[in-house]
Amino acid sequence: MTAVIHHNPNCGTSRNTLKMIEASGEDMHVIEYLETGWTRPQLLALFAGAKLTPRLALRTSKSPAEELGLTDPSVSDETLLDAMLEHPILVNRPIVVTPKGIRLCRPSEVVLELLEKPHFGIFTKEDGEMIDTGRA
Repeated sequence: MTAVIHHNPNCGTSRNTLKMIEASGEDMHVIEYLETGWTRPQLLALFAGAKLTPRLALRTSKSPAEELGLTDPSVSDETLLDAMLEHPILVNRPIVVTPKGIRLCRPSEVVLELLEKPHFGIFTKEDGEMIDTGRA
């Protein structure tokens, strides 16, 4: 099974998620979306699969969302999507896709729901938090 991770290497949650996928032994394809950007069909498919709206997927911290006026509840989904296409950093991450589904993996251990072999022992996050994934 191959996991696809839409990854930002500058994000600790994204790095932890990537390392959990690696620790599970899954094949993986990494997409650094800040470099590749997004397409509208891609975002719509990811959001639909993860049961997210553009509002729920909007990254508000460490992004220009507030400066761009996007945190106002009256801003439409179409406007949010347009902004996400122009500013890929506005999409919260990491988003992981496997045959088991699509999830916004915040916190990073959400990825365990998507892995074929999620039980690989103790995993220590960058902040020192330990996650017991169960017996390998």
